[in-house]
Amino acid sequence: MLTWPAPQIPQLPGEGGPVLVRDTSSGRLVEAAPGPEATLYVCGITPYDATHLGHAATYIAFDVLVRAWLDSGRSVTYASNVTDVDDPLLERATATGVDWRELAQDQSALFRSDMTALGVVPPDVYRGVVETVPQIADGVRRMLEAGAAYRVPTPEAEGDDVYADLSVDPAFGSVAGLDEATMRALSAERGGDPDRPGKRSPLDPLLWRAERAGEPAWDAPGLGRGRPGWHIECAVIAADGLGVPFDVQGGGSDLVFPHHECSDSHLRVLDGGAAARVHLHTGMVGFQGQKMSKSLGNLVLVSRLVAEGVDPMAVRLAVLAHRYRDDWEWTSADLAAAQERLARWRRALSGNGGPDAAPVLAAVRAAVADDLDTPTALAAVDAWAQDALEGGGPVEEGAPGVVARTVDALLGVRL
Repeated sequence: MLTWPAPQIPQLPGEGGPVLVRDTSSGRLVEAAPGPEATLYVCGITPYDATHLGHAATYIAFDVLVRAWLDSGRSVTYASNVTDVDDPLLERATATGVDWRELAQDQSALFRSDMTALGVVPPDVYRGVVETVPQIADGVRRMLEAGAAYRVPTPEAEGDDVYADLSVDPAFGSVAGLDEATMRALSAERGGDPDRPGKRSPLDPLLWRAERAGEPAWDAPGLGRGRPGWHIECAVIAADGLGVPFDVQGGGSDLVFPHHECSDSHLRVLDGGAAARVHLHTGMVGFQGQKMSKSLGNLVLVSRLVAEGVDPMAVRLAVLAHRYRDDWEWTSADLAAAQERLARWRRALSGNGGPDAAPVLAAVRAAVADDLDTPTALAAVDAWAQDALEGGGPVEEGAPGVVARTVDALLGVRL
């Protein structure tokens, strides 16, 4: 799977400190990566529609984490996926009369273009589900052999569907910490099938879907023709790309259950108890009073904003003005404030000299290391820009360059 061009990240004087984040499972602030090597898995897109501000907010948040890790001297391995075969993609392709492969290819290319415009660092490991089917099928077979999965007869298919048996994993439920009724409701709402006849438990997730008429399918020895389930895809791609355990598993808060709960369970079963150390989730971005989502159609698209002439750095600043883990509502005021901030920063940085840059660098470093507190980081740059524009104080030659590199390296905003 193709990624996108990596932005140049300027070198800064000195080095940042450890990055603390709020772990979803424990609710505690923990060090995101305690060792010299940091590993991150972020769930990717299902490419059936364009990148909206909710997607952008998630990938910008984890981009700031990667940048903070790099600034702290850590080497980083970042992995992600593209779910380029899935029910929503197939449904959209049928509804629009487009081949599902063509739709996935076109929307994946648009996503890469949006990420390039927003200055997001690309993953080191970037894999589509289609290209990973053999490895995923091997994972399903291993779970069957270990007694952690079972077959369910499927009258509408020639073969059997395969489901994970969650009862073999005593740690299931530890990611989200939800009660049974809530898990069952969320499973039904978010792609599960708790009422499927033949399952041992309502929450057991699909690992392999036997071929149905008109659906894409692949030959898999021991499983028959079919395609992978959702959660096992990310488990296998993460393990193959990063090894286990890895430091951080991330995505939007709507992925906590069932997706991350189940993919973590699959990792434990497949790899002897190892999974992600930290779970990190971004808040939901709303628009017109509801969560921004493809299913609702209330989307603010990155590509559309850029096509209308909006500077992508203003879009990025509008996102960074909100704490990554908070839910928030997109309004035209967000964009107007970000555009004004971008223009003000550029005016302040236009000269050869300005107020001392060292406190700004220290403040931005401290803010991003404190649970990716980008609003506080922006406020520190705002204060420097205000002093620079008002003048009257001591002037340090080269200070604007240091501030510009700070903003670029740690916040990803090119000035």
